[in-house]
Amino acid sequence: MSSAATAATGTGSPRPQQPAAAGGARLTRALAWAAAIGIGSSILIMIAASAVRHSPAVPLMPWPPGWPPVELGGRLPVTATYAALWAAAVLGGGGVIAGLAAVARGARFPARLLITAAFVVVAAFAMLPPAGSTDTLNYATFGRIAVLGHNPYVMTPNQLERTGDPIGDLATQIWRRHGSLYGPLATAEQRAAAELGGTSPARIIFWLKLWNAIIFLGVVVGLDRMLRSDPARRARAHLLWSLNPLVLWGLMASGHLDAFAAAAGFFGLAIVRCRRAGPQPGSPPGSPPGPAEPARRGPEPLVALAAGLLVGVAADFMLTYLLLALALAWGLRRWPAALLSAGAGLAVAVVPAYLWVGSPLVHSLLLRRGKVSADNFYQLFSTAYRHPLPPSADLAVVLVFAAMALLLLWRLPDAVPDLPALQPALAIGIAWLLVWYYQLPWYDVMIIALLALYPGSRLDYVMMVQLTAGTVAMMPGGSPLEPPLGWLRTFSHEIWFTWTPIVLLGCVAAVIALCLTGAWKFGPRSGTGQPVRAGA
Repeated sequence: MSSAATAATGTGSPRPQQPAAAGGARLTRALAWAAAIGIGSSILIMIAASAVRHSPAVPLMPWPPGWPPVELGGRLPVTATYAALWAAAVLGGGGVIAGLAAVARGARFPARLLITAAFVVVAAFAMLPPAGSTDTLNYATFGRIAVLGHNPYVMTPNQLERTGDPIGDLATQIWRRHGSLYGPLATAEQRAAAELGGTSPARIIFWLKLWNAIIFLGVVVGLDRMLRSDPARRARAHLLWSLNPLVLWGLMASGHLDAFAAAAGFFGLAIVRCRRAGPQPGSPPGSPPGPAEPARRGPEPLVALAAGLLVGVAADFMLTYLLLALALAWGLRRWPAALLSAGAGLAVAVVPAYLWVGSPLVHSLLLRRGKVSADNFYQLFSTAYRHPLPPSADLAVVLVFAAMALLLLWRLPDAVPDLPALQPALAIGIAWLLVWYYQLPWYDVMIIALLALYPGSRLDYVMMVQLTAGTVAMMPGGSPLEPPLGWLRTFSHEIWFTWTPIVLLGCVAAVIALCLTGAWKFGPRSGTGQPVRAGA
């Protein structure tokens, strides 16, 4: 990595530094080392917690002989594992923030090193048992129900357990009395994994994690290719996505299917690019656009059609990704042909799929209506937000979300105009992540890769603090049971009901303040939406 002084001079040999410049370079190096140490130690702790069979982070399940997955025998102490994983979340989030600050000050991390490290870490997580969540047990159960010829939106894990099926034993740890709430493509993925994994939940989950790894690395490569002409933006993207310990924990260690939805949504919005307007008819070759001609034209209708299809695929995994469809519509509102094409692509992807699964999915979703997560800030004002909400409270949060989204649509700068769907996607996605009453930290991946295409600003730090707080609250995540009685449970409750909500409320206040003051403090804005130079 180069120092801030080297970046400032633009040469390989920095000029003699004044004391202030030397102090700035030392701070940049310190931030870079803090990033490397924080991110590296966080990932190592997460791998260690995932590798041991009897770990508070790893759900209990029968293990097949041989491998994959790879796991170590033994037992990790409960208290030490909680403390280590809380530290890992703070170190990981703090390391990413330090790295972003170092990049903003001129540090440059070698892109090949970052990509290689990401591939190695992702491969390690793919081979290890699931950790940090019991959701993969849900996936295995619903996949098994589909393989047996039943409807996973109707048959419940409890009913599968009563048939004596081996996978039914997982029902004690997961959603027991309700059918699947995942989209039709998620069910297809889960069924395919169950076909390959047979009656071993560990093998089913291995296939799910392997596919997650491939999709995740696809986004790594996509971001690198899109930003390869700008070393600063390239390094920032890998810090936010490729080597972000909190993203790796939520997607790769835990195996959440959000990886598929996030990747489809990311590529769908990233391909929607405005076209440079050509010269007026009869103008000499190479002449600029005429005075009455707009600087940009809308995306090609076929590109918009493909974007709609990809965003529809994201919604076919998780229905909440229809928020990105709303962002796509907002971004294309000035170009009717592109807007209609995107709508057609979305309809082709979404309508037949959801008509096929029918009303049972809607019923399953409605049964969970009003459910809140532990990491919501509303509980600071009312303990009602620690329990399922009545419709009146639900409506109040909808209005808060709408107000926050409109504020961000109005005040968040359109800093990459060549990508017309990027700013509305960030505005709507960030509003939902900040103020909705049911949030889990891995939901943030809806906007993390998109944020990497946006210029660096103070918004990066706010969203990383928000993600860190949510991750701390969900640690260690390997069991639905509360921590053991004593100081550990007391401390956990303080995190859930006091400290995390306070931090989340602070993040909401920070984003509102940025909107009202305009103090985003953007870094350099490169032409992300433009074709990258050949050989860059």
